[in-house]
Amino acid sequence: MALKMNKEDTVIQDNKPTREEAMKAVEVLLRWAGEDPRREGLLDTPKRVVKAYEEFFSGYTKDAAAELSKTFEDIEGFDDMVLVKDIDFVSHCEHHLVPILGKAHVAYWPDEKVVGISKLARIVDIYGRRLVSQENMTRNILQCIDNTLKPKGTAVFIDANHQCMSTRGVNKGCSSTVTTMFSGVFKEDMHVQRRFLDMISHKR
Repeated sequence: MALKMNKEDTVIQDNKPTREEAMKAVEVLLRWAGEDPRREGLLDTPKRVVKAYEEFFSGYTKDAAAELSKTFEDIEGFDDMVLVKDIDFVSHCEHHLVPILGKAHVAYWPDEKVVGISKLARIVDIYGRRLVSQENMTRNILQCIDNTLKPKGTAVFIDANHQCMSTRGVNKGCSSTVTTMFSGVFKEDMHVQRRFLDMISHKR
């Protein structure tokens, strides 16, 4: 089964299994765990799991760059950062297939293109609803904004709980992982970067 990326960073999967094949795979995992898929409480579990996977991993069917393609031309004289903070997301660890629960804070400093603020939340969801590492998710969000909007700079800050660490392995339930990435004015101007960090730490 081959996975490849097109130029818009949308995943294209060759020879995708059928829904029935996916449901059979869930049955195999249930049996491997020691369960009986024929038990009454599990009869519809394969169907439910496959349906849940469609939602969990819907980011593979969406193009993040396309979400940023509709921009506003009627905003003039604004020369400062645009910040959307506390963007809740649910993702899944690519190493263990368990949830990652977190918040993303995303800012950009427009040059000529201004995008609707909901679009910043949408691209967090698109990259989050794939199997990810937090580091790659952070980078992908920033690069998508930089490449599509061509802003003066972009900042991404993600704080998340990885259940592969909190519910298994070292079992550190209160731990969180923070990743950041900056470009343009957010990377070059420490005053601008500090403003961003201060703004996301300020509670309403």
